[in-house]
Amino acid sequence: MDFGEDVENLKGIGPKTAEKLHKCGIVSVKDLFYTLPRDYDTFETPVSIADIRPGKIVIKGAIDSLTTRRARRRNLSVTEGIIHDATGSIKVVWFNQSYRLKQFAPEKEYYFTGNYELKNGRYSLISPSAAEVSDIDPRTGLSPVYKAHGSLKSHDFRRLISQSRDKFNAIPDLLPSVSAGTRAKALFYSHFPNSLNTVKRAHNYLAYEELFELILASRLNRQENKKLKATSFKFDSGKVRKFVESLPFKLTNAQRRAAWDIFNDLEKTVPMNRLLQGDVGSGKTVVAALSAYVTALSKGQVAILAPTAVLAAQHFANISGLLSEFGIKVELLTGATKQKKELKARIKNGDVDVVIGTHALLTDDTVFSNLALVVIDEQHRFGVEQRQKLMLKSPAGLAPHLLAMTATPIPRSLQLTVFGDLDVSILDELPAGRKPISTTVMPEISAREKLYPEIVRIISLPPDEKKHGKKARGQQVYWICRAIEDGDKTVSEITSVKSRAKKLQELFPKLRIEFLHGKMRQTEKDEIMGEFANGEIDILVSTTVVEVGVDVPNATMIIIENADSYGLAQLHQLRGRVGRGVSESYCYLMTTGDAQPSRRLKELEKSNDGFYLAEIDLKMRGPGEIYGVLQHGALDLRIASLSDTKLIARAQKDVVDFLRDADNLVKYKELMDGISKYQQITTLN
Repeated sequence: MDFGEDVENLKGIGPKTAEKLHKCGIVSVKDLFYTLPRDYDTFETPVSIADIRPGKIVIKGAIDSLTTRRARRRNLSVTEGIIHDATGSIKVVWFNQSYRLKQFAPEKEYYFTGNYELKNGRYSLISPSAAEVSDIDPRTGLSPVYKAHGSLKSHDFRRLISQSRDKFNAIPDLLPSVSAGTRAKALFYSHFPNSLNTVKRAHNYLAYEELFELILASRLNRQENKKLKATSFKFDSGKVRKFVESLPFKLTNAQRRAAWDIFNDLEKTVPMNRLLQGDVGSGKTVVAALSAYVTALSKGQVAILAPTAVLAAQHFANISGLLSEFGIKVELLTGATKQKKELKARIKNGDVDVVIGTHALLTDDTVFSNLALVVIDEQHRFGVEQRQKLMLKSPAGLAPHLLAMTATPIPRSLQLTVFGDLDVSILDELPAGRKPISTTVMPEISAREKLYPEIVRIISLPPDEKKHGKKARGQQVYWICRAIEDGDKTVSEITSVKSRAKKLQELFPKLRIEFLHGKMRQTEKDEIMGEFANGEIDILVSTTVVEVGVDVPNATMIIIENADSYGLAQLHQLRGRVGRGVSESYCYLMTTGDAQPSRRLKELEKSNDGFYLAEIDLKMRGPGEIYGVLQHGALDLRIASLSDTKLIARAQKDVVDFLRDADNLVKYKELMDGISKYQQITTLN
């Protein structure tokens, strides 16, 4: 069987359906068969309608009288119908699922499972799953539930995959360390379960398969890196000591450990490939400055790449302030830099030791004399090709040392698996004087009574630090919204940035309020962030574009609307925009409606520890979204759990055995083709 052939070649899939699948990223037969169920409904014990009680129920019956209407609340549709069996009938309601109108035939029987509860004064079955009785094996009562992709719903995937049931026996095995037919059985029983135990065994194999591919990709990257050559830089302990003593603050023990790790790496002739991860405000910049100092002392050039001009300018102000008095020449290169031609000539001639910049560093006419160290801040903001373009600017035959930095704490299990033997340094201490951020979950309806007076109080407090917010009348506030304009269909019922800024201006006419969002031109965004950093704006209403950005110690309050619509890691990143000075800082997580706060909001309310929260996030959401925050290209593990240490250990051992025979890299072609995407995701250079 050709697992790579177009999905359109399967029975029952015409051009229109194939086009819908292609839009969802399901192009090949393999893509479709690996679109695994997200859950399984159990229809083993249906009860008659006459006997149902409030709570989770399973019933069997026909459905009719289906209608759809728009609710008074914006962007909400309500689909209603009547389910009946021989003993009676009940009302059924679905929200924002108008496709249900076409799903059912009145002459057929269906299983329905969901919550039977009181809604608007009447008991109804709320948003149940549904499956045609003839599709369910009466011996198991199990029905796979697929995640919707675009216009394709769960029942569409059940139908498409059922039509290809006879193809599963021909699926070839992928891994060398399994018995024949293992993958075919695992995929078959994932889609056509005969028991939950069989499903568990099938998922266990598919999880092992994913981990094997991921770990193998990471090991191959490490092997490739070891073949490269880099310049060795001996560090002068006396000069480094003087530099550290000159700092206006005391290094944390974590900073000292990270710096020592980097100094040892720089002495090697194999290029450093280190990830420096630290929670927001943990002091990564000074570690980067120390690394640049050691490199520049030995006449090696350093390039520090930042994702925005504002952040690059901030790094330039901080790092040049630390290095210039020691004779290290530091320059800033961005799109707005004046006399760019002259600066690039000086870089090419070796007259500049450290260049801090944005994408301007990547242009073909930016040529270095002796690029020896590359520091990439928030490296997930740059694609693989962009990072490699900078790495290739080193002298012929040499690779630069690489230090990548991220403010997203990575769970230990994710480090071990995704990065393999990659070197990781962790800054898990905050500098002296930093205070924990007070975090409160607050219903939106309480804002006027409780939150608005707090905003007035914060903005009336004296500015945090004299050197920051020079034009600030008081401390400053971030207000985070999801949408850009009212009517943005991607985010229903969410107040837009523009209208929120307008309402706040009406409430606080004397305050300086501005808004910011990702669709603005970069120069416009930089200008507004610059004004906020200078204290010219009291409240900045923004989308998550400020999630990673300029350091504003004078901003001491952040309000996040619709907080339940964000992931835990992203909420922690947003909260990290405040708490960067010496004053008390506050984060308010606003919820809509009357629902109880989610677990992630409660966890955020009780902890400021990014590493603890990262572990919680991994357990709650899986690795794909977390790793997607770290780097372009989602990890996208379908089954594997990175908390399954036994399975990880088994896969690691089998990968080592696999690599002992070099012929395996040629023999197992599908495996090697498939891990190329993982190699791009897990590599830093």
